[in-house]
Amino acid sequence: MSSSKSNNEGISVIVPTYNYGRFIGQAIESVLGQTLPPLEVIVVDDGSTDDTEEVVSAFGPIVRYLRQSNSGVCVARNRGAREAVGKYLALLDADDVWEPTKLEKQFAIFASDSEVGLVHCGMRKFDSVTGETVDYWLDGMDGWVANDLLLWKGSVVNAPGGTAVVSKQAFDRVGGFDTRLKVGEDWDFCYRVARLYKFGFVPEPLVNYRLHDAAAHRNVREMEHGMGLFYDKAFADPDPTVQSLRHRALSNYHRILAGSYFVQRDFVRFFSHSIKSIWHRPAALTYFMSFPLRRLSSRQR
Repeated sequence: MSSSKSNNEGISVIVPTYNYGRFIGQAIESVLGQTLPPLEVIVVDDGSTDDTEEVVSAFGPIVRYLRQSNSGVCVARNRGAREAVGKYLALLDADDVWEPTKLEKQFAIFASDSEVGLVHCGMRKFDSVTGETVDYWLDGMDGWVANDLLLWKGSVVNAPGGTAVVSKQAFDRVGGFDTRLKVGEDWDFCYRVARLYKFGFVPEPLVNYRLHDAAAHRNVREMEHGMGLFYDKAFADPDPTVQSLRHRALSNYHRILAGSYFVQRDFVRFFSHSIKSIWHRPAALTYFMSFPLRRLSSRQR
């Protein structure tokens, strides 16, 4: 892949996929249509049983196809990273689509600041059937964002399924994705990178995020397990700054779980996590006292 605008240091695009043959062709086309062409495109097929291989093979040698037994998205991303030769790794989910200037605008941030280890961007959510825009997610932070991630602030970073470009140095230094996690793996990965590097952010919808029935189901039990492991790892760090945020962070964690279980009408777990949130931070009591009224108001809207 060559172009007058080609980056000399190389961006490797990694596309993990599982039974997304009906989507992956459009994803690859959006990569090949970048104004800043990548050095390579690597598709890691996580044991698909549909026509994924045939769709990818139709692109020819311009796309590297790797196949593995079904092991999960984290294993697939790590496999792609090991195989990559570029200095930067761009992550793309097989059911999403990039805007043509995505890599160019993100690479410009790396070129302007040597302390940046990861650049994310805004996204547009669209309906898979109608193609209509459902929502935009344009909030995000740049700079040193580790503490904000630790406090689980929702507007810190867009998950790296399709938005992130990370330096291979940063990826390798933090050990890639934690393969024990099914939910929260993006947050965990971003936090570990953010402890060592600055983040960059492009506040434009450069990723089109497809909403469809086959999208990964993120259940609350898995979120509790994944984010619980994330916090266990994070607070094993004796750094005084990290430890000073422990109670606030865990209060936020249990507050979000409580709200999620409330939505599922699992009131036993709702009350359990509410109590834990208040224990870590008594000020959370005010939040929970007004919780039913706030939920009712939200439903009416």
